[in-house]
Formats: sequence, structure tokens, C-alpha cells
Amino acid sequence: MADLSREELDGIYAFAVNLGKEAGRMLMDAAQLRFGDERPKEKEHVEKENAVDLVTQTDEDVEAFIKDQITKKYPLHKFIGEETYSKGASRDYLIGNEPTWCVDPLDGTVNYIHLFPMFCVSIGFIVNGKATIGVVYAPFLNQLFSACSGRGAWLNETQQLPLVRNPIPPMPAKAPAGCVFSCEWGKDRKDRPDSNLHRKVESFVNMAAEIGGRNGRGGMVHGMRCLGSATLDLAYTAMGSFDIWWEGGCWEWDVAAGIAILSEAGGLVTTANPPENEATAPVEEVKLGSRLYLAIRPAGPSPTETGREGQERTVREVWRRVRNLDYSRPGA
Repeated sequence: MADLSREELDGIYAFAVNLGKEAGRMLMDAAQLRFGDERPKEKEHVEKENAVDLVTQTDEDVEAFIKDQITKKYPLHKFIGEETYSKGASRDYLIGNEPTWCVDPLDGTVNYIHLFPMFCVSIGFIVNGKATIGVVYAPFLNQLFSACSGRGAWLNETQQLPLVRNPIPPMPAKAPAGCVFSCEWGKDRKDRPDSNLHRKVESFVNMAAEIGGRNGRGGMVHGMRCLGSATLDLAYTAMGSFDIWWEGGCWEWDVAAGIAILSEAGGLVTTANPPENEATAPVEEVKLGSRLYLAIRPAGPSPTETGREGQERTVREVWRRVRNLDYSRPGA
């Protein structure tokens, strides 16, 4: 399919930003029903795949609102939402070349249930398989992240990302040492010796351990952060607050908007799993839908390397310390 014109894309961008604000207000309105001593009886939570992956009626209400607004404005566009997809039997990769909206009405559902403020609405727009527009609104924090290809990435529509820009810092010379590393425990909690959970834990300890520890794999990262929202992990990487994000198991609605924002800010997104020869394998852009992601913040040049070279060096240092994760899906 031919690319959309600049005018068409700008119109879709403005529409997506307003839609994100409205959907975020819906999330806060529902959350505020739980504030104080007198409140309506809460609807019971419904379990999805396990006790960690909780969903409330709010997810479905907000997704229905977003889908209705998109269908009215752009009836020929495809829509993929986290809630509607989850109710289907298929786990096929559904994104093609047609203009597609990819939406998570509430990323950080467990946070939302516990009123931990790291939750958001995530609206991605994809053209020719590429995340082109991203809107992420965290209403409890009053943080709106947005980006459109060729238009920059922004916080609250006024502050360009990354936040530190004069100049944009290079990657630390001894990365991952000196980096803030973002990761998530995920929903796969099988307690088996070679499960994804155990592979993640080993990788986390490698990244955190002292230099020279863990048989030379100790990364001595500056800090480790776990927000409970893949979307916000990517947004904070675009902001430059996180240097590295490593994760497996995400679906495209978890990452589409965040990838659009991070890419437009100048970040790099590749695969989480190290290739056979991580020292020489090319660092390629990850395919949306792969479920395996490694993101590096925007980086400026140093006296010895370009920003991209610093990002790729950091990727290889992360690959050297992490285990392969096993997340697959049909058609990806």
C-alpha cells in the first residue's frame, strides 16, 4: 500500500493525541470511583491467563470507546485491540501493510488495580508494518508522550525527547555499567530450572552483579527499574531516563506506540535474544510482533564513536549477559 500523505498523517496524529487524552480521562474517572470511603461497589476482577494478569471492566469500556471513535473517523482502517484480541482463539500476527490502529486501553492493569500510578492508555498507528504514530498517556502522572514519523517525539506536547538535549549524552563508555536497566518479571512464572522466569532472573543478576563477577558477565548497571508497563518502559527510554530496556513476551499493543515514540526520539529497538555470534551479528531493527525486545535510549556521539555505534556497542554488551527467552507465536 502507498504511504499516506503528510497532510493525512498529521490529521491522524492530531486525532490520536486527542483520543489518548479522552481515554486517559476515562481511566482516571474510573480510578477515582475507588477514592475515599463512599464509593460504588467495585466490579469483580476477571482472571485471564493467571492471577497476575488481571483485567477490569475499565479495560473493555475504554477499548470500546477508542474503537468506536476510530471506526467513525476512519472506517477503512484496521483495528487491533488488546481486549478484543485476547478474547479470540488465534494468536496469529495480524498486522499487515494496511493502516492499522494497535491499542492497549490500559497497560499496567495490575498497577491500576493497586492504584500504583504507572498505568497508561497506549495508541499506536501502523503503516506498511511500521509503527508510525504513538500516543501514550499516563493520566495519574499527567504525562502525555506522543510522536509521529518526521515530527519528533514529545512529552506533554512541548518538551522534545530525549529530555537532555544540549547535547544528547553518548552511551556510557563501559556500558552497561553506568546505565539504568529496565526489565519486567512478566506473566510467565513457571518455576522450572530452564523456564523464562529462571532465565530472566539469571539475566537480571548478570546485569546487576559487580564487574568481574558472574564469570565475567557482571554488568554493574547503575540501577534496575521495573515499572510494570512495557509501554511506559519504552516511553521512559525515549525520555532518556532509562538507558536500556530488555523484555520478552510482549504483544504488539504493548509496544507499538512506545516503539514509534522511541524510534522518533532517536532510540534503537532490536531483539532481546542474543544471536549465535553477538560480537559480529548485525544489529537489526526488530519486527513488530516478535515478542522479544531490546531498546536503547537516544544517544549522542562521543569523541570515539557515533551515537549509533554507542547504541550498538551497548546492545552487544547486553546480549553477552542475557539468556535467550522462549516466546513464540504463529505468523511472526
